[in-house]
Amino acid sequence: MNVYLDYAATTPLDGAVLDLMTPVLKENFGNPDSLHAYGRRAAYEVTCARDRVANALGVQPNEVYFTSGGTEADNWAVRKLGSGTVCASAIEHHAVLAAQAFRGGTVAACGEDGIVTAEAVERALDDETGLVALMAVNNETGCVQPIPEVAELLKRRGILLFSDCVQAACTQDLRALAQTCDAISLSGHKIYAPKGVGALVVKKGTKLSPLIAGGEQERGLRGGTLNVAAIVGFSYALERAQREREAFCAHAARLRDTFEGALFAALGDGVRADGERRAPNISHLTFTGAGETLLNRLDLCGIAASGGAACSAHSALPSHVILAMGRTEREARDGVRFSFGKDTTEAEVLYAANRIIKIVKENET
Repeated sequence: MNVYLDYAATTPLDGAVLDLMTPVLKENFGNPDSLHAYGRRAAYEVTCARDRVANALGVQPNEVYFTSGGTEADNWAVRKLGSGTVCASAIEHHAVLAAQAFRGGTVAACGEDGIVTAEAVERALDDETGLVALMAVNNETGCVQPIPEVAELLKRRGILLFSDCVQAACTQDLRALAQTCDAISLSGHKIYAPKGVGALVVKKGTKLSPLIAGGEQERGLRGGTLNVAAIVGFSYALERAQREREAFCAHAARLRDTFEGALFAALGDGVRADGERRAPNISHLTFTGAGETLLNRLDLCGIAASGGAACSAHSALPSHVILAMGRTEREARDGVRFSFGKDTTEAEVLYAANRIIKIVKENET
């Protein structure tokens, strides 16, 4: 049996989304900036998609900027939003942490539970801080961060809040997050849309400078011809993800409880769940002395999981997220992330759990 348990790395393209994209790829292929009929039809597709995204998020269409994905949106926000330096949480995606270097700033510490509290953010602020970056759901542990509490703190201080919501779109209320934050980022391939498309949503009146020069697209703030078909697919996928969010959360929670329950019963102290307040679709587990070996052997069994963020999967470095939680380097190497999708079945997670148990016990002998 082949079992895919790495939906946090990427989701498959939904067939219904592809069907909605196909006419754009085949017929409305014009450049949306062209003035002729072909261009106008493509531009209309973009306008409708922008309206669809705005409606799903409860924002204005002119607050939605399409990007090539989450990494570009994160870079744009961290490098070009507001003024002053950036306070980033220690568990941010590498796109945020690397982009922070362009402006400088501080780092807000993470607790052993995987949570960056408002108190931790407050301790990290200084007189130069103009922007705080705190993701809504951590992409490795699935820990849901206290965005409302941090937003309240920053509002009193007059500091902007940006939240990477890439890993939150299938399980969290994005309308609430968009209202609470000054800016959020999203990515298509985490919500059954194509790779190579995403969005940065910025509240009207918030200072935003261009990241990519060379064209007047996106109201003069993001040069480059828009990927019309991908944008259309992204808009429908986002709409669907938010509409089906509660049902998906219930489905994912059942799968995770079944999966973890089987492992805990069989392995006892040999396995530990990492973090608290976790989104239901992510299970980050530390297997004592078995993490790296386990991933390789699972792959040979046809089971796909990851050691953390897919974008750093080829790195020999331990997870910066697990280290930020106060774990040792060995523990940060032994963690494995399993993530569940809308098509994952109970039979699949039980099969995976049984294979994991067998591998871990063999490793102990």
